[in-house]
Amino acid sequence: MCGIAGIIANNARNYQSEIQKMTDAISHRGPDSSDHEFYENAALGHRRLSIIDLSESGKQPMFSNTKNECIVLNGEIYGYLDIKKQYSEYSYHGSSDTEVILAMYQRKQENLIHDLPGMFAFAIWDDQKQQLFCARDRFGEKPFYYAIGNNNEFIFASEIKAILASGLIQPKVNSEALSQYLQYGFVNTYQSIYSNIFTLPPAHQLIWKEGKATVSRYYNIPAKDRNISLSDAKEEFLYLLKNAVKKQLIADVEVGSFLSGGLDSSSIVALVNEFLPKQTTISFGYDHKANELKYAKEIAEKYNTNHIEVHEKKQDLATSLLNVSPFLDEPFADISFLPHYEICRNAKKNLTVVLSGDVGDELFGGYDFYKVENKLRNHFSYKNIIARFGLKMYQNIRETSFLTQKNLKHSSILDFHENSVRNAFNKEEQNLLGISENYRQPYSFTPNPDSLNDIMRVDLENYVPGNMMVKSDRMAMANSLEVRTPFLDIDFAEFCIQLPEQLKLDNENDKIILRETMDSYWTETIRNRHKQGFGMSVKSWFEEDNLMNLSNDLLKDQNQKVFNYIDFEAAQKFLNKDHKHWNLLQLALWAHNNQSVL
Repeated sequence: MCGIAGIIANNARNYQSEIQKMTDAISHRGPDSSDHEFYENAALGHRRLSIIDLSESGKQPMFSNTKNECIVLNGEIYGYLDIKKQYSEYSYHGSSDTEVILAMYQRKQENLIHDLPGMFAFAIWDDQKQQLFCARDRFGEKPFYYAIGNNNEFIFASEIKAILASGLIQPKVNSEALSQYLQYGFVNTYQSIYSNIFTLPPAHQLIWKEGKATVSRYYNIPAKDRNISLSDAKEEFLYLLKNAVKKQLIADVEVGSFLSGGLDSSSIVALVNEFLPKQTTISFGYDHKANELKYAKEIAEKYNTNHIEVHEKKQDLATSLLNVSPFLDEPFADISFLPHYEICRNAKKNLTVVLSGDVGDELFGGYDFYKVENKLRNHFSYKNIIARFGLKMYQNIRETSFLTQKNLKHSSILDFHENSVRNAFNKEEQNLLGISENYRQPYSFTPNPDSLNDIMRVDLENYVPGNMMVKSDRMAMANSLEVRTPFLDIDFAEFCIQLPEQLKLDNENDKIILRETMDSYWTETIRNRHKQGFGMSVKSWFEEDNLMNLSNDLLKDQNQKVFNYIDFEAAQKFLNKDHKHWNLLQLALWAHNNQSVL
């Protein structure tokens, strides 16, 4: 795993200082080495975390065998050894997955992207074409940001901080992204928090040529469900998942696994055991009764792993936030990023690469609100006008449930999902804060508003890259750790996306396909488990005096930077030690960390 950076401009060697500052800014992504290469009109930079081909032949920026092309890559190409055999005409200098992309480019040019698996963000400079070709993986595991400088320089990097370090642009806050953050707690994957710094969305490619950027989508997630029986699905599920795990264990360093004791991570650890009989697992828990360490220990003992437990006591949350938040670059309100940072920090003491059980909920139907939405769909028809009228009348007589009250405001379960699930500030509350902009993220398909599978697809294109992968990448890279996600293997993920809803959940059961397939791999306790959150509650965190002191410093002083963007008096009404309060605190912390922003 690495960090990439580049500047495409005339007389590129004049930008040696700028490209150096950019790679220095992301040194945490690659502490093993820092290198730069120059063409007349291109400067490429790289920070290396050595994982595959630890020799000098694996270093980047990497020239092709003709020296016409040069690549910088952040990520891993799973199954690259098999791909390499298909391009035997290329004269390889080393054994890295990076060089395989150069071989593919020489034969297929930009069309290589359709055959490239894995997690990646890369840029290839073609000197003959005077063109930069960039692409980002299908599910947004690896980041890619870019901007246009004052002299029409094309500037790109793995993180926003590297673009800012170049000094070639003055960032300006994006009001649409601010609205998205206030509503969902993260900036969506089609924008950045700055109006003049852009993100290349997942499954998109970019070509910079003759001073112009052309961005296009190269991949759409499968939009139709398959017709498949449970018995056939179980067989294919296990085959594809085993293959995904096997491919992601390829490295020239030890590969370990995160183990929470939940269904997803327990499944990954169980399958790793078939290829690595003595694996290292690592678990994290705060010292409170609800932590998951005891469940993780069961699986670790079943598979005789080299198990590491990380016990975290309640400590100075304010100091932790001040230390960790600069790695995020944008406001980010997921409460689990602090414990995620801690498990990555501890994992790095023993490991360089770790497998994660992320994204199982979105692929197998694991969230409780999916079951709620299924019940809403089955027991209340949004299209039944008489039923809606009857419920409204019933409300006047007897208080209805919170979900029913929310239900009445929406036209479909998709509308309910987008505007009630994971929401902090609704539009009226945003208006009070002085934010009136609105933005709707595009999807690669047209969702059926009453389809649970399409809601899961929406989460795969919105929540997963905008929240989960941001947290995973930034917290791991802050500790120079590579995290791999076997569930996002393209073959396995596509299979799961297309499974019919009834193989994922019903009114009572979740993750049906996972439970049916992996049942024998778990302990009895794990089989009966349901989803548990990672970390502690926001309310308990606000009980800490140090956190409240930080909140008061940032949110009760109208001279703080955050009040350049939201209304001070309105904000005071939302400081109630809940998720809205946490959302505003993270926004204020981001503003505090970025004083130079307009």
